[in-house]
Amino acid sequence: MSEPGAGQSSGLAGRTVLMSGGSRGIGLAIALRAARDGANVALVAKTAEPHPQLPGTIYTAAAEIEVAGGHALPIVGDVRSDESVAEAVRRTAAEFGGIDIVVNNASAIDLAPAADISMKRYDLMQDINARGTFLLSKLCIPWLRKSPAGHILTLSPPLNLDPRWAGAHLAYTMAKYGMSLTTLGLAEELRADGISVNSLWPRTLIATAAVQNLLGGTAATSRSRTPDIVADAAYVVLTRRGTGEFLIDDEVLAEAGITDFSQYRLAASEADLAPDLFLESL
Repeated sequence: MSEPGAGQSSGLAGRTVLMSGGSRGIGLAIALRAARDGANVALVAKTAEPHPQLPGTIYTAAAEIEVAGGHALPIVGDVRSDESVAEAVRRTAAEFGGIDIVVNNASAIDLAPAADISMKRYDLMQDINARGTFLLSKLCIPWLRKSPAGHILTLSPPLNLDPRWAGAHLAYTMAKYGMSLTTLGLAEELRADGISVNSLWPRTLIATAAVQNLLGGTAATSRSRTPDIVADAAYVVLTRRGTGEFLIDDEVLAEAGITDFSQYRLAASEADLAPDLFLESL
């Protein structure tokens, strides 16, 4: 493993982050953690108007980023559109003078088995998860090459080829593994440029709108950790790590000397936590 970024000053002050999604949940938590250092954070997302079942919009997220100490640029856009993503990249670089970090956070989920899932939902997941990650990463490469701290961080799982995952929800597995394959390939392609490319995945369920609405409601969130654990792990990755790694949030924090995870736990005890998808156990 090479070590792009070795010797850089710590922290994200003055760095420019371009994130897909970020109106709520894990993405917003990562954005706020970067903002506390004084980072510039551009968010490209579709959520311009309040949703009846989902908290926050791109504009409320931007306001929170500013309050936290960062500089925000909310961009209404769609990661499925080549033109929309190109415009987001252009606007971010024009506003802040470049792009240092790409966070591929936008993702769609549907755990229906292959026999039941509609092709519309299949296409949605492929377009947002796999294609959107590839597209945003690809279009930012020229700017990342100019940065002294270029980094692509994708919220996707380790490439676990145990057939249980593909057998349970093939369409979603293919879409998420497409994100992870983008990490694998770009880490190698961009190694000589000194650009770090990594994936990060939570050990446990995380209390997000997706978990609440799609993965079990209150019963699932009561066995979860908060988005802050992923945000704190992402911060460590973006300030200290090398390239080509598939990282788990609590392992990253443990290596950084943080071993008490009770501050992140919504479950009654560690034993009550539920492992996230694609991981064999806690």
